[in-house]
Amino acid sequence: MPSPSTADPVHTLYVAHHDWLHGWLRRKLGNSHQAEDLAHDTFERVVASRQAHAIQEPRAYLTTLAQRVLYNFWRRRELEQAWLDALATLPEEVAPSPEDYALVREAIEALDQWLDGLPPKVRQAFLLRRLDGLRHAEIAEAMAVSIATVERYMKQALVHLYLSPQPFPG
Repeated sequence: MPSPSTADPVHTLYVAHHDWLHGWLRRKLGNSHQAEDLAHDTFERVVASRQAHAIQEPRAYLTTLAQRVLYNFWRRRELEQAWLDALATLPEEVAPSPEDYALVREAIEALDQWLDGLPPKVRQAFLLRRLDGLRHAEIAEAMAVSIATVERYMKQALVHLYLSPQPFPG
């Protein structure tokens, strides 16, 4: 019977590179616990990709995945901070209850997961339209693409939203 390290390329990758990846993330984050969480998320992506057996440059591959995980972490953190900043400006009598806070936090996490399912350029176009309120022509200029491409990106985002299984709570 083969040992786990020879039978499972993910295990081999994990044993060989986990400490290095954790250190890399710790230097980026300045926090060992968060680095451990994101290292775990990175290896979850390795498992989900089903490509561990074909990885030629493990550290380059792990760095690319970890950068994406780190980007999502920072984006989620910015969303939460923007919401907390908005809450801080509200009078106490209209501030959300702990239950409302939990629901909004859940909605933010669902939105973040939904955005994660979009290709980067589609996500960028969608956010420029929905958050920044730019018109298609302005998005095309900002992204250096045609208006038709922006329209295709928006259609792709809306189809993704439509086909997503209840992306938002409630």
